[in-house]
Amino acid sequence: MSLKWADVLDIAIELAESRPDTDPRYVNFVDLHRWVLALPDFSDDPQRGGEKVLEAIQAAWIDELD
Repeated sequence: MSLKWADVLDIAIELAESRPDTDPRYVNFVDLHRWVLALPDFSDDPQRGGEKVLEAIQAAWIDELD
């Protein structure tokens, strides 16, 4: 499965699984962007990962932990 920026929930799940000791409420967008790009299944244009999509990923990650 290839992840794209639109796969917000799937990306959040992958991040929650790969970074279990990270509290997403305190992750800055620079790190979040870098971590998404580093996911093994991620394959999309890095330039498309703007602030709005990063906010959505962060919110979904927070929801995933609750």
